[in-house]
Amino acid sequence: MKKDSRIYIAGHRGLVGSAIHRELERLGYTNILTRTRAELDLVDTEAVNNFFAQEKPEYVFLAAAKVGGILANNNYPADFIHDNLILQTNIIDASYKNGVDRLLFLGSSCIYPKMAPQPMPESSLLTGPLEPTNRPYALAKIAGIEMCWSYNRQYGTRYLAAMPTNLYGPGDNYDLANSHVLPALIRKTAEAIANNAPTVTVWGTGTPKRELLYSDDLAQACVFLMALEDATYGKLLNEAEPPLINIGTGEDVTIRELAETVARVLGYKGELVFDATKPDGTPRKLMNVDRLHSLGWHHTTSLEEGIRRTWEQVRGSLLQTADSR
Repeated sequence: MKKDSRIYIAGHRGLVGSAIHRELERLGYTNILTRTRAELDLVDTEAVNNFFAQEKPEYVFLAAAKVGGILANNNYPADFIHDNLILQTNIIDASYKNGVDRLLFLGSSCIYPKMAPQPMPESSLLTGPLEPTNRPYALAKIAGIEMCWSYNRQYGTRYLAAMPTNLYGPGDNYDLANSHVLPALIRKTAEAIANNAPTVTVWGTGTPKRELLYSDDLAQACVFLMALEDATYGKLLNEAEPPLINIGTGEDVTIRELAETVARVLGYKGELVFDATKPDGTPRKLMNVDRLHSLGWHHTTSLEEGIRRTWEQVRGSLLQTADSR
């Protein structure tokens, strides 16, 4: 991947895509293609085909997706499977038709079975039942992995599927109706600080464990993978198994520990209350990142430092929002 290669980031305004955009610019890549949703509806097959035919990207980061937490997945299951299936199919097929050299499909750790061995190796895919609360989203992402593998086998494409662990960082979603656990905790804690509330209520028992990766670290991993030398990259595309690689830290914390870390970083002195009537979700979701580590990449941002950086960026807006209620 040369500095002037034509690189398309699908979903460049989202948490993942914006981080990849920043990383490419930081490294001096000069020919980055982006389109907003208003400019290009990725669910519109004809529009996607026209865009690829006109712009002819050489490399594609497929970071666009409809995402959300437990509540959003429970409330909008049809939207999650419909939109994700169509947009990823459009981009993968258009990439093949227009000679894209490499494509990196971004999935999620939720593709693995609910009771997968911990930490979860890539070989856990399709070995057991999924977590029911996000099954539609997970199945869409599994279909994307299968599509990359199928196109590689049938057409000789070089598409890789990267499965990040739980992410957080600049550009995250803080809407309590459909956000993930860490931004939800930051939002709730910020509101408690603004309103001098004595308690913060956390969903579930606090015992499930989660692995969290700062979005800028993920972006560095994605660009690292896309820029691998041909021989090394080719070894990740074995016809006998899905072209799949985990991206994570290899470390996890309980939800209780996560909530306590958020409170400490934000300076909240009140009490954390755990509502056991709310769903816990998957008991543990720790990624096995041996394959990625063997290539020479490791994360560099600690959880506490990542939360601190995130809080510095959103503190003003979240506290202002809380004050205006």
